[in-house]
Amino acid sequence: MSANHDNKDFKQLLDKLQQESWQLELIISGFAIFGLLSAYPEIQVSLLRAEANNIIYIIILLLISKIACAILLFNLLIHVILRGLWIGALGLRYVSGEIEFDELNYQNRFKKYLKKKIVSFDKYVATLENYCSVLFAISFLLIFYVISITLAVLSIIAVVFFIIDNEALHEGFRIALGVFLLVILAIGMILTFIDFITQGFLKKKKWLSKIYFPFYWLFSFITLSFLYRALVYNFLDNKFTKRISFLLVPIYIIILIIVTAKYQTSNHLGNIKTSATLYLNKTNYENLLINNEDFVEKASIQSKTISDAYVKLFIVFSENLEERLYNFHPSLKPVNDRRGLKTKIKLNNNKNRLSRKKRDSLAYKYIEVFNTMNEVYIDSVKYPTDFLIGTNVKSQTGFETYLPTKGLSDGKHLLKVRRKVIKKKDTILRRYITIPFWYFE
Repeated sequence: MSANHDNKDFKQLLDKLQQESWQLELIISGFAIFGLLSAYPEIQVSLLRAEANNIIYIIILLLISKIACAILLFNLLIHVILRGLWIGALGLRYVSGEIEFDELNYQNRFKKYLKKKIVSFDKYVATLENYCSVLFAISFLLIFYVISITLAVLSIIAVVFFIIDNEALHEGFRIALGVFLLVILAIGMILTFIDFITQGFLKKKKWLSKIYFPFYWLFSFITLSFLYRALVYNFLDNKFTKRISFLLVPIYIIILIIVTAKYQTSNHLGNIKTSATLYLNKTNYENLLINNEDFVEKASIQSKTISDAYVKLFIVFSENLEERLYNFHPSLKPVNDRRGLKTKIKLNNNKNRLSRKKRDSLAYKYIEVFNTMNEVYIDSVKYPTDFLIGTNVKSQTGFETYLPTKGLSDGKHLLKVRRKVIKKKDTILRRYITIPFWYFE
C-alpha cells in the first residue's frame, strides 16, 4: 500500500490504527516502565560516581538522563493507570450501558447537577481516551525536549573544548571564532526559549520573525527539532492538548516539592552533622562504602575502629586539587594542558611532546609537591607523609599513604589533614578534613 499521505487507503489505515492504538500504548508503556525502573538506579549510581570524580560533562549528561527518566516514568505510570480506568469503564459500559439518573432516585438539585457535570457515560469514556492518548504522546515529546536542551548545552561545551581550548589552532583565531559562536548560540537559545514559553510569539510578529528565522533554522538542526516538529504544532493547534500541557507544569512542580520535602526530627542533629569532630560521616570510612551509591567525598580511612598497626589514609583526586598543586608550584603546569574532553583524532604532530625522562621527573615532582602541601596529624602529633597514587575500593583515583599506630593510646583519636594553599602570595595552612576513629590494640 502506498504511504502517500493523500492516499485514501492510507488515511483509512491510519484511522484504523488510531482506533486500536491503545493496545500498542499499553505494550510500549509496560516495556518502557520496566526498562526505566531498571535503568534509573544505574543512572543514579553513575551520576554519584561522576560527581565523586568531578567529571563535569558526564555529570551534565547523567543529570539530564535522570531527569528524562523521571519525567517519562511518571507520565507512563499515570498513562497506565488512566488507560486501566478507561478499559474498566468500557467493561462497565458493556454490562450497564448509560447512566440512568432517574433510577438513582436523587432529588432534582443533585440530578441536575450530575447531569450537567457528567452529561453521559460515553462522554466520560471519550474524555478518558483523549487524556490517555495525549498523555502518551506528551511523554515522549518531553523526552525530545530534554534531548534538545542537552544538545544545546553540549554545543556550547563543544565550542569551548574543541575550538577555544584547541591548542592546535592559532590562539587569536580560536578565541575570536569561539566567542563568535558562543554569542550566536547564546542569542539563539534565548530567542528559542522565549518563543517556546510564549508558544510562538516571535513567529507571529513580522519583523521579529525575520530576525528569529535564521536562529530557528539553525537550532532545528542543533536540537534535532525537525524530528518532532509536527508533534509540537499538532499540540499547539488544539485547546484540549494545550490545556493538558499547561496542567502538567504545576503537577511537576508539586512533585518536585514533595520529593524534596524532608521531616526534621531534631533542632541540633543538623548542626552536629556539619561538625567534623562530632559527626561520623560514613563516606570517611572505607568499610562502610557498602552500597553502590557510596563514594568517598574528600578522604577516608579503613574503619571507625582500628586495631591494625597502621591507619590507611586515602585522599580523593580532583581537578580542583590539581589546580591547587599548580598554584603552589607553577613549574608543574605543562605548556599544553591535556585535561578535559579530548578527541583521539590528532590535529598536529605533537612536536611539544615531552621525553619519557622529562615525564618521569615531572611525575616524581608532582608527588613530592603533593606531600609537601599536605600535613597529616593524629591528634596533635604530625606524621611524615609518603603519598603515592592509587585507587580505593570504589575505583576512585587518589593519593594513598599509611600511618603507624604504634604509641597510640586506646580510645578516640582525630586524624587531621591540613593543606597549604597560596593566598595573595602567602602560604596559609588550612584544615582540609578531620576524621574521628577509635584505636584498640
